[in-house]
Amino acid sequence: MAEVPVPEPGPGQVRVRVAASVVHPVDLMIRSGRFPAPLPTGLPYTPGWDAAGTVDAVGPSVAGFTIGDEVIGFSPWLQTTVGAHAEYVVLDAAWLTSAPAGVPATAAATLPTNGLAAAQALDLLALPAGSTVLVTGAAGQVGGFVLALARAAGLHATGLAGAGDREFVESLGAAYLSRSDTPTGTFDAVIDLAVVGPALLDLVRDGGGYVAASPPLRPEPVRGIRTFALEVLPDGARLAELVKLVDSGDIPLRVADVYPFTDAAAAHERLAQGGHRGGVVLVP
Repeated sequence: MAEVPVPEPGPGQVRVRVAASVVHPVDLMIRSGRFPAPLPTGLPYTPGWDAAGTVDAVGPSVAGFTIGDEVIGFSPWLQTTVGAHAEYVVLDAAWLTSAPAGVPATAAATLPTNGLAAAQALDLLALPAGSTVLVTGAAGQVGGFVLALARAAGLHATGLAGAGDREFVESLGAAYLSRSDTPTGTFDAVIDLAVVGPALLDLVRDGGGYVAASPPLRPEPVRGIRTFALEVLPDGARLAELVKLVDSGDIPLRVADVYPFTDAAAAHERLAQGGHRGGVVLVP
């Protein structure tokens, strides 16, 4: 923990008093020096992608938000060094949207990063209704959102997950494949969140689509297959669409554990242990 000045919002920005944020696997990579891309210079900086909280101050030229509004949003902190693992965070208003109604901040905080990752993965593929998609890591946070969004879009999803996750995968309308078995079948697209690797291209039809979990993992196209890589971008409007699906019950929000900021190291350790099904959440 460190004391820093309370940030002030500039034009087009709002300050959020953070009620909850989330620790992600990429945070473990960054903290341990295993992140495969350049990091911001000039330590210390504050990490944290997700913000759920209350608008505390509004900068000039902001429309749509007032002090006291409950909001959620995504902070691209690797570019801005403005992370959400803090009591206050200043974000562009365009990166925020109203929080889901009646949902605790600890649950609402699990939506921005992982929900946008799932939505943007499907947006890259642009699959028509009725298409088939294989999702690896289907019981993880992003994977669960992909299954929910695929169902809402009229896609036929198949989820590759552990034996204990069968009920969850099938509850989201997806077919289940055990990760202990060699995946088989032919699909219009694959979203490889578990980093099974380019061998999955063999399961994609000619001219289909493939989404890798990060840019370094994107394979070269073969047989006319379009290949993409996830790079999550802040998008308040897209996030608002996801909130509507939370409000309607189409997207479940899952929380595994909640830690105070003072126990952030323990939260990192819990995430590193694996085996959790839901977000590992930090609260001030």
